[in-house]
Amino acid sequence: MAIDFITPDWPAPANVGSAITLRRGGCSIAPFDQSNLALHVQDNPQHVQANRKNLMASLDLPTPPVWLDQYHSAELIDAAQQVSTNTRIAPRADGSFSDQPGTVCAVLTADCLPVLLCDKAGTQVAAAHAGWRGLSAGILRKTVATFKCPADHLMAYLGPAIGPQVFEVGAEVMELFLDNGQDADHCRAIDAAFSPQPASKDKFLADLYRLARAELSACGLTSIFGGGFCTYTDAQRFYSFRRESKTGRNATLIWLR
Repeated sequence: MAIDFITPDWPAPANVGSAITLRRGGCSIAPFDQSNLALHVQDNPQHVQANRKNLMASLDLPTPPVWLDQYHSAELIDAAQQVSTNTRIAPRADGSFSDQPGTVCAVLTADCLPVLLCDKAGTQVAAAHAGWRGLSAGILRKTVATFKCPADHLMAYLGPAIGPQVFEVGAEVMELFLDNGQDADHCRAIDAAFSPQPASKDKFLADLYRLARAELSACGLTSIFGGGFCTYTDAQRFYSFRRESKTGRNATLIWLR
């Protein structure tokens, strides 16, 4: 069965392919229904492999995606090198990049923020899993650093993540971001991404989209697209760990044609 997906709305070069999978169209059953693409969430592995096979057909992918063993880090891998080793063991990382046509970078999310990047010349792509831990640890600035061109020659797309109206965090999360701010302007932008939660002492509502934009802007990017999703409230299209802890994962993918 075809996997349902949306195509990111951004002015990427014509040779850059990208997609975000939705819940509909796969063969996984509740609570993973329907298009779960993650093997680590206790879904039936045969269902997951069938979904991954159908994903390739649905997107007409040139090769299988380079799936990662994600652990909320700031570690990245060269996806093309991973393909060349011909290993089936998922590398332990939270982002990947490639300058080789046909190599598909992918991240899995269920509330964390997936971020796609490419250069405006269409010579390199990258995908990052930017939950608050990875984002505060610098996953996006490390991803930007993998590109050979200046940051203002890059563009980024922010995929589906938990929205700012429902993402409650502790004060320690805000402090982590502020501790890793790149300069005074960046710290001011970080501070603006947190709003006090009146109902809970020492709790804040965090805007992952504003935090990612602040990080990317501090790195020198001026072309940032996407945002505006909420995985927690949009149960028809997206998985959400905070909504239903035992659940599947959506995939966000990018590749050079």
